[in-house]
Amino acid sequence: MRNKKWLLLIASLIVVMFLAACSGSDSSDTDSGEEESNETDSSSGDEESERAASSADNVNKEGFPIVKEEIDLTFFTGKYEPNLDDYEETLVFKTYAEQTGVNVTFDEVPFGTLTEKRNLALASGEYSDVFYSARIPAADLYTYGQQGIFVPLNDLIDEYAPNLKAVMEKHPDIKKGLTMPDGNIYSVPSYYSPEFLPMLIGKPIWVKDSWLEQLDMEEPKTIDDFYAYLKAVSETDLNGNGENDEIPFSASNVNQIVNSIKGAWGLGTRGVGHTYVDIDPETDELRFTRTDDKYKEMLEFVNKLYTEGLIDQEIFTMDDSKLNAKGSQGVLGTAIVPNPETVFTDQDDYIGLGSLEGPHGDNLYSHVKTPLVHVGAFAITDKNEHPEATLRWIDHFFSDEGAAFQFMGIEGETYEVTEDGEFEFFEEITNNPDGLTFDQALTPYVTWMGGSYPGYVQEKYFKGSESLPSAIEVGEKVAPNAPEEIWNGFNYTDDELDFKQTTGADLHTYIGEMEAGFISGDISFSEWDNYVEQVKEMGQDEYLEVEKAAYERYQES
Repeated sequence: MRNKKWLLLIASLIVVMFLAACSGSDSSDTDSGEEESNETDSSSGDEESERAASSADNVNKEGFPIVKEEIDLTFFTGKYEPNLDDYEETLVFKTYAEQTGVNVTFDEVPFGTLTEKRNLALASGEYSDVFYSARIPAADLYTYGQQGIFVPLNDLIDEYAPNLKAVMEKHPDIKKGLTMPDGNIYSVPSYYSPEFLPMLIGKPIWVKDSWLEQLDMEEPKTIDDFYAYLKAVSETDLNGNGENDEIPFSASNVNQIVNSIKGAWGLGTRGVGHTYVDIDPETDELRFTRTDDKYKEMLEFVNKLYTEGLIDQEIFTMDDSKLNAKGSQGVLGTAIVPNPETVFTDQDDYIGLGSLEGPHGDNLYSHVKTPLVHVGAFAITDKNEHPEATLRWIDHFFSDEGAAFQFMGIEGETYEVTEDGEFEFFEEITNNPDGLTFDQALTPYVTWMGGSYPGYVQEKYFKGSESLPSAIEVGEKVAPNAPEEIWNGFNYTDDELDFKQTTGADLHTYIGEMEAGFISGDISFSEWDNYVEQVKEMGQDEYLEVEKAAYERYQES
């Protein structure tokens, strides 16, 4: 079916090119050429209208199947590396294709190369019907939406997405975050219920409880306690193998470490959705954090951990797969992961930490994500001939039934509902007889592991690592010291976007390179003042003004 569509499209393009060549072949016949051009445009518009009408006519407004005649779609798909390839062969999507009549081919791109390949696809024009789980930034949604590459969804949501519309009405911040400065919505989000705090935390700091007991140490409550624990791990053969192979602290990248501990210096007062600005609690004004004196102190602490060998020395080349492999070897004293129980093999002796009090008495748990965690989780492109059916396809996952299906699979095959209404995976998933981790056991059935998926995450239907008792306990620890307000992303005007994508991008690159140097020790902290001066010269004040303007609109919307 898809080959036939391509042949028809190619034939149409040849006809259009032939007519355009004819209209421009005789420059002296200006009037005639204009008339032919107008007739061609009118004909093209009529064909487009007919195609749109045909697409809409093929859609059933309610129930399954979604379409009267089967359709084929291709999704550019962000992929968590440990998931299986060929998403269309997993239980959920194979079943969904049978239910809906919508046959999706998922072209998976690992998250590690996602940004590069997504940008290349958009720039080259070689993109799919849909960008799925593709982490499209708001700036790109706006830029390519104005160019017509992403389809405006406002009217389509009203007519074809009742479940998404209901969730947006329940949580008004969704619409505020999705609506671009031109008034259009170009995407469907990944949204975490604000009541589900363990999900907003995402990746706590986990410490090995059995090692705390061996060391006769209490759970760290301050940044000094935490340092003492890491130091003790580095000096003790806690796994008893006679080797000095214990790694005190690891994560999939160094930024996770920074964002997880900076609250001990009172930084990140509005969560991790904005890593360059927050609200200064002393002045109640917007501040640029990355040149703040407290930020320097925090970086000095991370540098101390790294140079003393307390942070994994491979931290600058780490990824999720490497981290999970190390964790499964039982050598990690501390790890920043969703939950060791689900990503490490036979490692269920970790506890999650709450906030850590810092040297100035700050006690903030800053690593709390925005509920609108991915604005651009799902976007329909202008190459999609079936936008109505496509939106209906994703809308199902914003219903209760669809959420249970997306996250749990099929009742009786992957999970059961208990007498008290709780959803529980079967034991072959939670306690796999072949020794697979929870995430590994789930891969034949679902694809949400690793995040970034479009959908509505609620504790009732989401039984991932964030729903385990150990994660719920972390949420309870964090709650008293979580940020008082969590910001969603700001949306920017054309001029602001231009600044962010030029001067702002240069600032981000410079800051990232310098911070890596400070942490690794390649750059001495004696260069800090020069670094601050350079950031100011590169446009820190203008950057802050742009953020202030966007923040004021955010407050007013």
